[in-house]
Amino acid sequence: PDKTAKRRAKHLNVHEAGKADCGVKSNLKSIPGVMTIRGCAYAGSKGVVWGPIKDMIHISHGPVGCGQYSWGSRRNYYAGTTGIDTFVTLQFTSDFQEKDIVFGGDKKLVKLIDELQELFPLNNGITIQSECPIGLIGDDIEAVSKAKSKEYGGKTIVPVRCEGFRGVSQSLGHHIANDAVRDWVFDKLTPEKSRFESTPYDVAIIGDYNIGGDAWSSRILLEEMGLRVIAQWSGDGSLAELEATPKAKLNILHCYRSMNYISRHMEEKFGIP
Repeated sequence: PDKTAKRRAKHLNVHEAGKADCGVKSNLKSIPGVMTIRGCAYAGSKGVVWGPIKDMIHISHGPVGCGQYSWGSRRNYYAGTTGIDTFVTLQFTSDFQEKDIVFGGDKKLVKLIDELQELFPLNNGITIQSECPIGLIGDDIEAVSKAKSKEYGGKTIVPVRCEGFRGVSQSLGHHIANDAVRDWVFDKLTPEKSRFESTPYDVAIIGDYNIGGDAWSSRILLEEMGLRVIAQWSGDGSLAELEATPKAKLNILHCYRSMNYISRHMEEKFGIP
């Protein structure tokens, strides 16, 4: 129909030889703050890399909308008791209001971490997934993380600078999340945390988010081959598995786009191919 053809004219075209593209208006950059077909850096970090790690609490630090958007939208299956020792399908947000934008949200974040420790004492760590306003107003989530980690006896608390405006797609969020693992998990490993009896057959499944349970299937196949899977990143994964990964003999990379950064780092630093 003419009306539909007019509306779709920019999205349909014929490619001609010699031209770089066919001029179709697609693959456009996402607009921060606008819920489009594609995710932002926050979505890449919270929704993909960190979110499926089941025994950590992942705080969406900022207004409620981003956390709601990223909540429960992927079938990241996991084993555990939700709300007791696993938290993947729960949403935790600092629920920024206008006054928090004006006066800052650090104090609110401190209070939130204290409340989470009281309500969910079996959590093994916390990440702070920053939304756009956090970067714009300059909240010091690193200082809060260090202070609360010290207060709670060295607990792993990871500030992730994944404000949506940092990347026009979720891919940069993957990179930022990978770097946060490197800086706040790997670089904080102590001999006590590194106690792990390795075998020559230890492997890690990297970049599998257990969508509908697919990582479980991969794991069964690998273990029937005689390998020992010591970590899954990050579907049905845990903080202990992240910490054990530098002891692996091989990283088996599934989603290259989301985990090549940390895999390259482990190859360079720990010699894991």
